Amino acid sequence: MGLYPQIEPYDHGLLDVGDGNRVHWETCGNPRGKPALVLHGGPGSGCTPYFRRLFDPAVYRIVLLDQRGCGRSTPHASAYGTDMSVNTTAHLIADLELLRRHLGIGRWLVWGVSWGSVLGLRYAQTHPAVVSELVLTGVTTGSDAEVALLTRGLGRIFPEAFERFTGGLPAAERDGDLAAAYNRLIESSDPEVRARAARAWTDWETAIVPAPPRSVERFEDPGFRMGFARTVTHYWGNGHFLGEGGGEAGRGEGVVLRDAPLLKGIPGTLVQGSLDFGNLLGIVWRLHHAWPGSELVVVDEAGHDAGAPGVADALVAATDKYARR
Repeated sequence: MGLYPQIEPYDHGLLDVGDGNRVHWETCGNPRGKPALVLHGGPGSGCTPYFRRLFDPAVYRIVLLDQRGCGRSTPHASAYGTDMSVNTTAHLIADLELLRRHLGIGRWLVWGVSWGSVLGLRYAQTHPAVVSELVLTGVTTGSDAEVALLTRGLGRIFPEAFERFTGGLPAAERDGDLAAAYNRLIESSDPEVRARAARAWTDWETAIVPAPPRSVERFEDPGFRMGFARTVTHYWGNGHFLGEGGGEAGRGEGVVLRDAPLLKGIPGTLVQGSLDFGNLLGIVWRLHHAWPGSELVVVDEAGHDAGAPGVADALVAATDKYARR
């Protein structure tokens, strides 16, 4: 089973979602088909044309968007003056609902990768009536334990890279919340401090790729690098804004996993690479067992990558299956 052929959007636009933000969206495939929403990772990565190829264009009306502050949405997080206080999980969920109504969609399949799986899960938990199915890969839930693993915990596996990563911080910050510490540097008024911090953050993200080659081309773009690092550290340093009250900075420990029973009645497929470091916490397995009606597909020799051959095959199989519903 392979990817579907590359296609181009038949419609696109910039949706005014308030707070000075305009979110870029596009629709591909069959205008009268089954609606499917694509949620990219990061936070702050933006959508790519690759995601279009995971859906049968004759069957699906595929909706992609660049979440606030990234991709073609404006203003971009790489601009120092961009207000990040209006970029939270609650804001993004509200944007999804505004876009759904703008496009005249009643219910849609929600597809998400990495951070997109957190957003998709929380969206389905808070708006179950509008989500027909979920297809998620590189699954995470936005808990503090996951952030601690990906910042401090993996330092034992990549000690040389970790020494460089923490060495970029003031000594007083090295024993605390590393994401929050880096976010403070990236919010500095000094552009050189911001640039060094963004580079150090993305160097660490590159170092923890579980298999060679350890290079991420998009991080060589200074604008992408700054926007990505700023957005990721903003979310990771604030519990992914999953604390009680949603939009408030709060520790998101276990909120998505705790509310997994709210997904009952929504079919879902979780596609996970066996080499994804998030598996060290067992969260995807716990989510699967707490979510009635979910299916877990583990792909051997694959990591945290929606483009890995076995992962891509499993994702296409899932969207094909749900196309028949």
